[in-house]
Amino acid sequence: MEVHVNQIEKRSWIEIDLAQLKSNYLIYKKHLKTDADIMAVIKADAYGHGDVQVARMLSWCGCHLFAVSNIDEAVGLREAGIQGEILLLGYSSPYYAKTLFDYDLTQAIVSEDYAEALASTPFMVKCQFAIDTGMNRIGLDADDSEGCEQIIRKYYKKLNVNGMFTHLCVADTNDDESRAFTWGQINKFKAVADRIADLNLPYIHCCNSAAGLHYLDNSDTFSGIGSIVRLGIILFGLQPDPSFALPEGIAPAIAWKSAISQVKDVMPGETIGYGRTYKVEHKSRIATVTTGYADGLNRHLSNKGHVLIRGHQAPIVGRICMDQTLVDVTDIPGVRMGDRVVVLGRDGDLVYSADDMAADLGTIGYEVLCTMSKRVQRFYVSSNSSL
Repeated sequence: MEVHVNQIEKRSWIEIDLAQLKSNYLIYKKHLKTDADIMAVIKADAYGHGDVQVARMLSWCGCHLFAVSNIDEAVGLREAGIQGEILLLGYSSPYYAKTLFDYDLTQAIVSEDYAEALASTPFMVKCQFAIDTGMNRIGLDADDSEGCEQIIRKYYKKLNVNGMFTHLCVADTNDDESRAFTWGQINKFKAVADRIADLNLPYIHCCNSAAGLHYLDNSDTFSGIGSIVRLGIILFGLQPDPSFALPEGIAPAIAWKSAISQVKDVMPGETIGYGRTYKVEHKSRIATVTTGYADGLNRHLSNKGHVLIRGHQAPIVGRICMDQTLVDVTDIPGVRMGDRVVVLGRDGDLVYSADDMAADLGTIGYEVLCTMSKRVQRFYVSSNSSL
């Protein structure tokens, strides 16, 4: 006999503040120097925040343009009732041309060969051409603007082409070399766009979160290419780069919490955890936290990361386990079984964000958010009753 347990586990969980996400969206839009539309990038389950819930909230805010990574994400949004334009930024097998067509999805064209493969199907797939302006990842080569034009015109009537886009790979970095490279990308993209201006494609875009704030303006440079900004990481309150200052009021919308299952005294000379990588030097109080690397807590934080408990930092000791992590609470009074632990977020006056954890790991906040496991339950909170 199979038993189904429907419960709120509260072992390792995430609280997502939809009001903060809404605020981030509106603050960002207010700081744009133009009236560009925002395309919300909600790939990877909205960077771990829940793509359907985030898309619904943004739809209520008037956002009607969305970008995802793949066909599974796109179909999931459609089946959840999300309307508007949904752009797949990555490759989908031509085998799924019927699915793309039936769900009214917009597929990125990553190469001329890919355009031909889609055009060879019986379905007039809606699509946008990716233009490679220097990142060398996907897209038609913008160094040959005439060639780009010829390819786009060739498939304009074979496919339902409604736009093109590029990605600015260092728009979040403000040194002279990066700025020069970004302007070079923008100008290459503009050269291609000008060649096909007569096609009046409605969705031509190059600005990501950072470029929307630091580059986009009403100058002639952005005429025809600046009507849309793709808003990704800043929507979720993180910095595209550690040097990038966010507009005031934009903040993380996520809090990752856990619980303490046990507190015990450990004597000098004893060791902790797998591999015995931590040796206790003086009598210590060690707490077991019910979150581990299977939940997304990176194992590289072993013996160097920390969590927040009762408004204090509790250092991680020993190796992070699959489902549990050990922390030193010797200097934190009153810690006991059942106490709440903040893995990411605020506890009293202390804040430990995904950007902070990324700095400890030598990576980026994007990775921290995207590697939080699906088994970590998500709960949605909001101070705004309209959400």
